[in-house]
Amino acid sequence: MLESIVNIINSLGYLGIALLMALENLVPPIPSEVIMPLSGFAVTQGKLQFIYVVLAGTIGSVLGATPWYFLGKSWGLRRTRKIADRYGKWLTLSGKDVQKAKIWFDGKGYIATAVGRLIPGIRTYISLPAGISKMPLLPFLIYSTAGSIIWVSFLTYAGYILGENYHKIGTYLKPFSTFILILILVISIYWIVKRKTTESNKR
Repeated sequence: MLESIVNIINSLGYLGIALLMALENLVPPIPSEVIMPLSGFAVTQGKLQFIYVVLAGTIGSVLGATPWYFLGKSWGLRRTRKIADRYGKWLTLSGKDVQKAKIWFDGKGYIATAVGRLIPGIRTYISLPAGISKMPLLPFLIYSTAGSIIWVSFLTYAGYILGENYHKIGTYLKPFSTFILILILVISIYWIVKRKTTESNKR
């Protein structure tokens, strides 16, 4: 797979990056953790420019996330779970994954769409609960773009810094993902406590 990704980026440049990132959202086994760091490495070689790599990666990421949004909006939670259980093995997706993403989304609101784009394992499917919850399209695109820019920029910069060792990015992603999850937990607890305190003061 790595050789194919390298060939596509070398042949198509920015268009190849956008295409691969779109497919990464539609076909999860294609990892952004390889696509963008490899693109960052290409920047160090003078083949590509950093800003355009980030732009192409972000556009591709948002375009790839949008079909999941419309599917979730069209099917609803129950039907999406049934379809995922029946056909999801081709996309490494199950009804439990859909339910987990929906619960995670409901607990965080619209911001979950942006933050979810930063967490491997959730980022691909966060668009489904956004659609299921009937999130308006414009906010979905705005939050998805915001999260995608951060994720794409981080991976591209990591590849730029690591150079020929760009493939080692996975080693550094685990603590990053853990930090994001802890941050989300802290923010969630803060808002819950704040809401309960506000409700108590009103009584």
